[in-house]
Amino acid sequence: IDPVEVRRKIGMVFQRPNPFPKSIYENVAFGPRINGYKGDMDELVERSLKQAALWDEVKDKLKQSGLSLSGGQQQRLCIARAIAVQPDVILMDEPCSALDPISTLQVEELIHELKQRYTVVIVTHNMQQASRVSDMTAFFNVQTSEKGSRTGYLVEFDRTEAIFQNPQQEATKEYVSGKFG
Repeated sequence: IDPVEVRRKIGMVFQRPNPFPKSIYENVAFGPRINGYKGDMDELVERSLKQAALWDEVKDKLKQSGLSLSGGQQQRLCIARAIAVQPDVILMDEPCSALDPISTLQVEELIHELKQRYTVVIVTHNMQQASRVSDMTAFFNVQTSEKGSRTGYLVEFDRTEAIFQNPQQEATKEYVSGKFG
């Protein structure tokens, strides 16, 4: 598989917001530009920022640095940057772990909107967040070998409601109930 082609189909949002040291506009336009986008860049940037629920907050400061935004705004800028290339899948690694409760709520609301248009895969340790934003949940655990290497394995996968209300595997039951140690 061509890794460049895979990267064109997958948008990635990391645990900590990581805007480029460029303007808000250039943060969003960067991916489409390097991928040879030929359409109206202004329209694409506006649409991406609107889809990321950020347009109203930044429409008058598109030339300002993306680094000047708050943490929650930076994370939504990174989401706008990811969706600007119109990926098939958006991967999010703990997208709210570095955010305050209000920004977390904004990102979670945004995830609900994005999953109408994209496949969104979220990694989170926050069980409450998983129960709020996901339709399907996969519960993974880690086992350590005698040599000390760690391997992750799938414990259970089902509709989120089933995982949280009636887990089938003991490890999932312990984690969901808060008895995990």
